Amino acid sequence: MVKIENEKERQTYYGALNLEGKEFILAPYKAGKVENTVDFLKKLIQSNPERKILIIWDGASYHAGEEMSKFLTEQNQGLSPKDWQITCHKFARYAPEENPVEAIWLQLKNLLRRFYWLAKNFRVVKRLFEFFAKFQLFNFPNLKKYDAFSQFI
Repeated sequence: MVKIENEKERQTYYGALNLEGKEFILAPYKAGKVENTVDFLKKLIQSNPERKILIIWDGASYHAGEEMSKFLTEQNQGLSPKDWQITCHKFARYAPEENPVEAIWLQLKNLLRRFYWLAKNFRVVKRLFEFFAKFQLFNFPNLKKYDAFSQFI
């Protein structure tokens, strides 16, 4: 019998796009879990203490649940919805084309494919990905459709 080890190395990233400042925020985590989602949101709040934050994301299971509800309730406790510090909405189901962060992920992955010859190991792949993200070596998706007046005719 021949034992085959097929261990995949993985890295999970949480990303957010500041539409106003055209800044992409990236944070590495071991996995996509509710605890990590809450931690990421706390970091966004800490780095934007005086601002209201609107999160629009996909329907991943770790974007919902009891722990997320508890966190949002604690953050916004006693405030009317218009005064909430953080508000979360979901994109339509199965519509990654609506999510500008998905467009950025795709561009970053394509950059990795173009520079595959530099990726000698997984550690280098992660560093390249983070480098491309940090220095925003991608084109921002069409952000005009998220503009405050995008729905006016």
